Amino acid sequence: MNCKSRSSNTTIRRFPRYYRHLISLQKRGVYSVSSKDLSEQMGITPSQIRKDFAHFGGDGLHSGYEVGILKNKIANFLGLGKTYNMVIIGAGSLGRALMFNKSFEEEGFQVIGIFDTDADVIGEKIEAFKVEHLNCLSQFVKHQNIDIAVIAVPNIEAIEIIHKVISFGIKGIWNFSPVEVRVPNDVAIENTCLGDSLMILGYHLKKDRTQQSGKSPKV
Repeated sequence: MNCKSRSSNTTIRRFPRYYRHLISLQKRGVYSVSSKDLSEQMGITPSQIRKDFAHFGGDGLHSGYEVGILKNKIANFLGLGKTYNMVIIGAGSLGRALMFNKSFEEEGFQVIGIFDTDADVIGEKIEAFKVEHLNCLSQFVKHQNIDIAVIAVPNIEAIEIIHKVISFGIKGIWNFSPVEVRVPNDVAIENTCLGDSLMILGYHLKKDRTQQSGKSPKV
């Protein structure tokens, strides 16, 4: 792939924000928006917005971007509009919360199975699915086209499980465990550590309180 056609991970992470914001604008009856408007609403510079949208030829008119067209172009850029089959590994509180989240399916990410190793939950029905033993996953993958494995297990188990699902041929990993795992180049992994966001909030709260007290924050 030509280097000029690559998008940095930092750039890609802005596009879901754009997409959500455009959906919000549509719901409010806004049909056109300029890079200046988006800049003021989202805290991203107009030049950065125009540079981002150039990845898919998102040229704005003098009156701005047409919200619906821009939203569809970003959806296409992100690979939305297709169906991705997901399995959840871990039937604890997090795995269950993900099962009950219907917004994934609205964007084409469809849960078709849930797996665990805990004998107390094996066979339990959650939503429309029965919790299967993790040992059954390899056979399940042979009969189903699985795009993404959601890892919702304690970190002590996560590394082994991630390598296992990769060996089954699953190419997308959504990892909720707080571990760093090296994966092959043809496997995409997205690490989502909920604790990191709380730590960042803690940093900002500490910074604000320190500024209010007139002290310099310790680094």
